[in-house]
Amino acid sequence: MLLVLCVDLDDDLGRKTGFSTPVIGREPVEEAAVALATADPEDSDVNVIFQGLHIYDDLDERDESVEVAVVTGNDDGDVNANREVGDEVDTVLASLSTAEDVTALVVTDGAQDESVIPIIRSRVPIDGVRRVVVRQAQNLESMYYTIKQVLNDPETRGTVLIPLGILLLIYPLALFGTVLEMPGFVLGTTSALLGLYLISRGLGLGERLDNAVERARRSLYAGRTTLLAYVVAAALLVLGGVSGMNALEAERAATAGDVGAPVMLAAVVSGSVQWLAAAGVTTSLGQITDEYIAGTLEWRYLNAPFYVLSIAVVLHAVSAFFLDDVGISYLATALTAGTLLGIVSTLTFAVAESKFSDPRDDEQEAESETRQLGRV
Repeated sequence: MLLVLCVDLDDDLGRKTGFSTPVIGREPVEEAAVALATADPEDSDVNVIFQGLHIYDDLDERDESVEVAVVTGNDDGDVNANREVGDEVDTVLASLSTAEDVTALVVTDGAQDESVIPIIRSRVPIDGVRRVVVRQAQNLESMYYTIKQVLNDPETRGTVLIPLGILLLIYPLALFGTVLEMPGFVLGTTSALLGLYLISRGLGLGERLDNAVERARRSLYAGRTTLLAYVVAAALLVLGGVSGMNALEAERAATAGDVGAPVMLAAVVSGSVQWLAAAGVTTSLGQITDEYIAGTLEWRYLNAPFYVLSIAVVLHAVSAFFLDDVGISYLATALTAGTLLGIVSTLTFAVAESKFSDPRDDEQEAESETRQLGRV
């Protein structure tokens, strides 16, 4: 049996005529179509129902087993409407008194109603889909629905409309730049904005920036010292960069002739390493403070400041050696001291963790590992 299924996703039939749905059978469907046409002659669902009747009559004249029905959704949104259509399709299939296999021919009035096709296909095989449109307005509803979806989707709206808006602003901004006698500056700025936007969308920088801002906001409201530490560290990094460039300029002024790349790098490192070390210690202390307040501090976390100092000692000695400020003995001593500082701090806090850690934490960790193994 072929079931001609007329779909009215937003339930114009029920809302405008009071018909209870689903409507099953040739005569009831015709009554529903006439009632809807009387209530609203401009409703496109009228054409859908009459098209379903036309298909039914054509197949019935050929002595084929056929039935026609109208199923509706609701105006509460696509998800609820699709569920409602699925329930009504189940009702229609349950009412068919036939031992034959049932397939469906879906009749709709556009792309919006066709979004329910997967729901119908999950209940009955679909032989075909017939879209009914008024000849004078062919594809108009599909275009309207597509534009509406684009405007309602924040992701698509940001991807399409923002570049389009910048492009449309180029000409009026060019006229404005001509008045100010700066057309090149205005066009360059507009082009740069468009290029930066496209690059940020391509690399996903917008989402990363949103996540960073959200983490900063939560840290600010939670009173986390890490946020303050990061701000101070950023300022120290800027000072380190300035100090490194000053050291490079001083080295160039003091050296006759060209300065080699290793010497230039050594000058920048020598001038900025103390500021970079201060930034690293600041951030690590901020993180340690937050871990302690949250009750999740572990002894090995205390290694971070000592590691930063060890690296700073090594970098300072190497850069000073390249600048001929220290000898080979100082370099060897600094390398040994930096290495020993890292090793001693690691051993010290490892022993402290084994001696002073709470046995209950070890039991909880063992239980967690046991549960994970049980899941595997």
